[in-house]
Parts: sequence; structure tokens; C-alpha cells
Amino acid sequence: MASLQSSSVIGSLAYSSDRCRRGMTRAAINMPKLRTTAGGLSLRLPARDLVQEVLDTGIGLTAATTSHVEKKYLSTTVSNVSDPMVIAKLHAIIEAVADRVEMHQNIGQQRDNWNSLLLTSINAITLTAATMAGIAATNVGGPLMALKPSSTLMYLAATGMLVVLNKIQPSQLVEEQRNAARLFKQLHCQIQTTLSSGNPNTSDLEEAMEKVLALDKAYPLPLIGVMLEKFPETNRWKWMECGAGGREREIVGVLKRKDTEDYLRLGKIALKVNKILSIAGPLLTGMAACGTAFVGSSHAPWAAIVGVVAGAMASVVNTMEHGGQVGMVFEMYRSNAGFFRLMEETIESNLNERDVGRRENGELFEMKVALQLGRSLSGLKNLAASSFKKEAIDEFASKLF
Repeated sequence: MASLQSSSVIGSLAYSSDRCRRGMTRAAINMPKLRTTAGGLSLRLPARDLVQEVLDTGIGLTAATTSHVEKKYLSTTVSNVSDPMVIAKLHAIIEAVADRVEMHQNIGQQRDNWNSLLLTSINAITLTAATMAGIAATNVGGPLMALKPSSTLMYLAATGMLVVLNKIQPSQLVEEQRNAARLFKQLHCQIQTTLSSGNPNTSDLEEAMEKVLALDKAYPLPLIGVMLEKFPETNRWKWMECGAGGREREIVGVLKRKDTEDYLRLGKIALKVNKILSIAGPLLTGMAACGTAFVGSSHAPWAAIVGVVAGAMASVVNTMEHGGQVGMVFEMYRSNAGFFRLMEETIESNLNERDVGRRENGELFEMKVALQLGRSLSGLKNLAASSFKKEAIDEFASKLF
């Protein structure tokens, strides 16, 4: 019993001692600071107003800091947000561009049908007229002589249809619509990229609008009044005008000396061939019509020969011109020359841009040029280095076409 009491006493003492130590520790933590004065040490307890002042200062500092951060965040957010009206107008333009792509594709398909159907019809009329002229020549004075005026009328009809067909050049119209649809698709992707970047501005809007109007002018839809000249002069070639690095300048030089010049030369050859065939077709059918008109006269043998042979030759010429789509070949060469001319103007415009903010990044621009020419970056640099050293360059700048 005494041992139990002593144990309880010792436990209570130990517990009291532990509580005493914890109390002293709290007192040491909460002990007010001593300040040295002229008279010695003095103990100064914090007053309530001082505590309140410190609290007010802390709250004010926190509020000021929070306000500064919020203002900075809001200013940054506002600067990165585009004008909703600009975005809405760009969406309107992209809808119009998508509609133009559909229109040019439909009209291109329609004019391709024109080319094939008219060519088949004219050749059928011409060959039928030649056959009728030959049969009429073998029965002079007989009942089959009624075939002679019929053959003459069919040749005259074929001549008139050929004049119209050679004037509008449906195969060339089809190639124009293909190029227009491709360029409008490219513009559609460019506007989508601008919108996805998240910060379009008014300059992007104006540029997109100018490109749409330039494409409308370069590739008109109507045939009457504003149709492109199918047989332009040699100094009038079509390309889209571009508004307003040493390697890039060298690339421009190679494009001018090799690619653009070569396609201009090929385009002139195709234009001459197309002119000759366009004149020869109606001329031969006209000669055949005159020949069949004299079948049965004193010049019957020669008239029959002219009527039949000229008609057969006219069918061959028409097949070469419209079946071979010489007009399309000329338009393709002209468009390729315009594409390289556009690249030249784009590169020069980017190099001559004085506003660094509007100038495109050099590495990105170089990659775009390489992709458009079908070259790797190393191949593009080697081509520019060869041009800079004035070495003879046998290859063209473009590897695509």
C-alpha cells in the first residue's frame, strides 16, 4: 500500500513537472520583448491599437498585391483576346470562300462536259457530211444528189460550231476552274489557320478580303464580257499580284532564270500551236462545204475530193486540238509561270518588309519555300549556294513541276 502511494506521488510529481516545463516553454514563446532604455531594461507590452495597425497594414498590403495581380492578369487577358467582330467577319469570309470552291468545281465539271460533248458532236457531223458528199459524188444526177445540199449544210453548221468552240476553249476553261478551286481551298486553309492561332486582327481580315477579290478577278466565272483572253499577246501573262536573306534572293534569281523563263517559253509554243489548230479547223470545214456545193458540176471530181478529204482532215485537227486539250496545256503553262512569279514577289516582299513585326520568321519562311518547290532544306541551301557562286545550274528550282 505504501509502495502504491509512493508511485502515485511520484507520478503526480512527474506530471506536475512536465506541465511546468510546458508552461515555461509557452511563456518563453509568448514572452514580451525587452527594450533597452537610458534607465536600463524596460518591459513594454504590445498595445491593442498597435496590434490593430499591424493587422490593418497586412490586410492593406495583401489587398494591394491582389489588386495589382488582378489588373496585370486582366490587362494580359484583354490584350490576347481578339475583336469579336473581326472573328465574325473572318467566319463570313471563310463561308464565302467555301461557296466559291463549290461553284468553281461545279462549273469546271460542266465545262468539261461541254468540251467532250461538243467535240464528239462536231466530229460526228463532220464525218457524216464527208460520207454524204462521197456518196453524192458517185451518183451524179441520180436521186442521191439530195445528199449534196445536206452535206453542205452540215459542214456549215460544223464550221459555225467550231468557231464558237475555238473561241471559248472549254478545255482551257476547265483548267482555269481547277486552278481557281485549288487556290480558294488554299485560302480557306490559311484563314482557318489564322482563326486557330487565336489572335486575328484587322490586318488579317483585310488581307483575306484582298485575296478573295484578287482570285475573283483572276478567275472570273462568266463567259461573256469578263472571260479571260484565250489568245493573249506574248507580253500579257496571268498571275496573281502579291501585295506589298541572301539565300532567298538567290532562289528568286534561279526562279527567274530557269523556271519562269522555261514555262513562258513552253506557254508561247502551246499558244502558237493552239492558234494554228483553231484557225485550221473551221477553215477545213469551210473548204469542205464549198467543195460539196460544186459536186455534180464540171469540177465534180475535184469538188468531191475537197469535200471528203477536207472534212476528214477537219475531224483530225479538231481531235488534236480539243481531244488533246491544247488550250488546257497552254493554261497550265501560264498558271505555272504565274505561280513562280507569285513566289518571286512573295519572297521579295518579305525581304523588303521594314516592319520586323510583320516580317515572317526566317526559318519558317524558308521551310515554306522549300515545301512549295518540293525540296529539302539542305537542297534549297545547296541551290542558293551554287547560284551565289555563279556556278552553272542545270536543274530547275522546282522539283514538283
